Amino acid sequence: MNGRLAGKRVLLTQADDFMGPATQAVFRREGAIVFSDTSDLTAAGRCEALVEEAGETDILVANLASPNFSGIEAQELCDDDWRCAFEMMVHPLHRLCRAVLPQMISRSRGKIVVFGSAAALKGMRTLTAYSAARGAQAGYVRALGVEVAPHNIQVNLIAQNYVENPVYYPEALREKASFKQSLSKQVPLGRLATAEEDALFALFLASDESDFFVGQVIPFSGGWVQ
Repeated sequence: MNGRLAGKRVLLTQADDFMGPATQAVFRREGAIVFSDTSDLTAAGRCEALVEEAGETDILVANLASPNFSGIEAQELCDDDWRCAFEMMVHPLHRLCRAVLPQMISRSRGKIVVFGSAAALKGMRTLTAYSAARGAQAGYVRALGVEVAPHNIQVNLIAQNYVENPVYYPEALREKASFKQSLSKQVPLGRLATAEEDALFALFLASDESDFFVGQVIPFSGGWVQ
């Protein structure tokens, strides 16, 4: 590794969940100073307070996840579950960006990397709340990306699926023949991505190598969606 983030200050949310651990490991290995947060970002004022606590931030990595409420059909989806997806993944994204952007604009540089989902790009049954919230993230990134590009700030989103995760893909599930068969049908590569592969993609988007990427929603799913 070449220290591609040497000295860069990174704010990472939900650092113990989802893509948090792998991102911390890869970014620190590349020389980043990572401010890792594990607090509840749905609490009033928490996003703004977090940005203030982190101080100067070169890179915001918005790692935001929620239950996906899989198996609940739209006609049975209650308001609380619908709101939960947006309160955990959409509202914090805007609040974090709103809080961190003034300092990035003042320095005329910055990176915002969002771990999103390919569920925003392909319809799936019984995932209406989750897909809608992930779609809102994608729309937000596209709009914000072009808005802040003149300030030399790049905002991009990784639309991922089929990435190793003990919550979504526990070992017992991965060992089942039925899962392996489904994986070979759904994913042209025929396997899950490792969390490190995903974190390395985030590293690229956080580095100077991605300066010409603006408001992109980039599939990372082994060909499940293009």
